[in-house]
Amino acid sequence: MKIWHQSLTSIEDIPEYRDAVIQHILKIARPDVDVVLHGMTNDTYPENYPGHYITYNYLQSLHKEQFIRNALIAEKAGYDAVFIGTIPDVGLIEARALVDIPVIGYGQASMHMASMLGSKIGIVNFLAPLADQLRFNAQQYGLAQKLGPIVQADIGFYDIMEGYKNPQPIIDKFIAAAEIAIAQGADVIIPGEGPMNIFLATHHIHHVGYVPIIDSFGTGIKMCESLVDLQKISGMTVTRVGYYNEKPPTEIVEKLRDYYNLKQAAADMDFGLSVRATASV
Repeated sequence: MKIWHQSLTSIEDIPEYRDAVIQHILKIARPDVDVVLHGMTNDTYPENYPGHYITYNYLQSLHKEQFIRNALIAEKAGYDAVFIGTIPDVGLIEARALVDIPVIGYGQASMHMASMLGSKIGIVNFLAPLADQLRFNAQQYGLAQKLGPIVQADIGFYDIMEGYKNPQPIIDKFIAAAEIAIAQGADVIIPGEGPMNIFLATHHIHHVGYVPIIDSFGTGIKMCESLVDLQKISGMTVTRVGYYNEKPPTEIVEKLRDYYNLKQAAADMDFGLSVRATASV
């Protein structure tokens, strides 16, 4: 099985995060699963972490195209599933409507897993403007009533990267924010952005007291594995009913993508960092 992982970061330029993601995949993915890491294209951002370049609706909408394009590339290249590895689930609905392989969103998978493990979902993140989007997404997923407090931790992306050298201050700040969410009624916590999730998983932070911390990345990969298996064994697929789910005719998609200069080149069919038992480019 081959899974296309798509990050909203330029993951190849962030060695601390990239290496931690690789080690986590080696722990959670089945031996027969090849997870291929992909970041945003070069020069998408002026820095190696998007930060405020993704915290505005219009700016994030511009980034959707890379996720949609790469889902189309992944299917043509023979991938079995796509994992959109960022909590806003950028391009999830559109990509899912265009390809017949499973497309899993980090945020949606996390929320559904959390809804099975607790009654009131809390989110601890560090990009405060995303709170509105996460609530909007929860409503789309039918989980608005289960989503409770969203609390911003007193840390940022680069703090987390530095935390790999000295983890305890970051852990303490996360726990402090999680305790606020718990005091406001949360009984299960999603660590918002991918870098925070991977950092906590790396340092074995799975609970705050009796409250579980969702491994969102692990959940997404396992959901990919499960849906690929179920599609092959039981014929289960995404619905094709309704405006958001019906698959448009391929020839129209190709014609319009060509018109808007969105058609991918054949040379772009496959690239990335493959992670399976051992990591190699």
